Amino acid sequence: MDYIKENIKDGVNLHLIINDNFKTDYTVIFLTVPLEKETVTQNALIPAVLKRGCSKYDNFKKITEELEMMYGAFLECGVDKEGDNLILKFFIESINDNFLPEKNNNIIKSIDMLINIVFNPILENGKFKENYINTEKQNLELLINTQKDDKDQYAYEKCINIMYKDTGFGLNKYGSIESLNKINSENLYEHYKNLINDSKIDIFISGNINKEEIINQIKDNQFIKSLKPREGKINENHYKKELKQKIENAQEKIEEMDVSQGKLVIGLDILPNDLGDFRFIAILYNAIFGDGVNSKLFQIVREKESLAYTAKSLYINKKNNIFIKCGIEISKYEKTVNLIKQLLEDMKNGNFTEEDLQVAKEYIIAGINCIEAEQDTQIIFLFGQELSNLHLTVEEYKKNIEEVKHEDIVKLANLIQLNTIYFLRNGGKNADN
Repeated sequence: MDYIKENIKDGVNLHLIINDNFKTDYTVIFLTVPLEKETVTQNALIPAVLKRGCSKYDNFKKITEELEMMYGAFLECGVDKEGDNLILKFFIESINDNFLPEKNNNIIKSIDMLINIVFNPILENGKFKENYINTEKQNLELLINTQKDDKDQYAYEKCINIMYKDTGFGLNKYGSIESLNKINSENLYEHYKNLINDSKIDIFISGNINKEEIINQIKDNQFIKSLKPREGKINENHYKKELKQKIENAQEKIEEMDVSQGKLVIGLDILPNDLGDFRFIAILYNAIFGDGVNSKLFQIVREKESLAYTAKSLYINKKNNIFIKCGIEISKYEKTVNLIKQLLEDMKNGNFTEEDLQVAKEYIIAGINCIEAEQDTQIIFLFGQELSNLHLTVEEYKKNIEEVKHEDIVKLANLIQLNTIYFLRNGGKNADN
């Protein structure tokens, strides 16, 4: 893999990942902005509206026909939440010309199409098309309203919201119905223009590509040329920036809903410390504690004590949090929470073996090895480093994992505190389903 970053203008960067290991090419455009309550709903709506059509392909039928002419290229758009930032993402996956019966310039066509979709929207009387806005507002409203259907994800997001309230990471990436009702074709287009002028823009092209040809195509594109230089200000989230305050007692929140099993989510903070670059320590702590079938959570809470149907933990390096997620019988709530607290104390006391640490290292390194084996994972890895402004090669990443010692994890364990215990259950004190 050969990675090249080219600055097009202030706040606009081109990233080339040249690799001949894949049969496909990826064209991706990321627009990154701070997550804010006032704008999150508008930003969530924009990708869906842009996907409906642009000036060159004025409806989705024409877009689909062009994708078919590109031997079934695939287009997708959406939003993601990364720490305190919202990312509007647009991508096309297409077959590399080397694997087609004749040269079709798929990558050139993909770049041209995606740039048109993002930067050359179709307008009606100087604003977005009314019928496109109305349809996508209905779709987004349905999406917001049906988020409760996935109880695991709902409980996880609810715990985050309790911890962070209506700021940054605590916000729903799709926004709110209240804000959605205020959106119309005119004010959304005005917001779109501000978004294009202010957002951090990253264009990723991955595949067996010609570097000079792609760079020239991007730089010569009229819509890229028309972009203004910008600060591209985002929230630089990473372990050095996110400082936590010590709290005396964790907050507990129990919510009732029609659920077939209880959903327990526990939010943990990693407090400020002098461990240096502790994210690799935290990754291994999390692997030993709750990530994977060899973890303490899985082996003890689920297998040995049969307290949970599912049990795992997730480390969020951008926010210095670990989230414990369990699906449990409702009557076993207190017993499960008490056992998890005991496991956290065991980690503080160093009650894990060198073998546990080695197994965790092998598990994490196996995952790291997959980065270069999958095209989309390469892009996610490099884009994540772009957002955090912390840059490491895959080999450097693995080396840092290998160097973590038992005592490092014990030190980190003693800097972890309970912040929030959230439990989603059905009615009745001892109800089980």
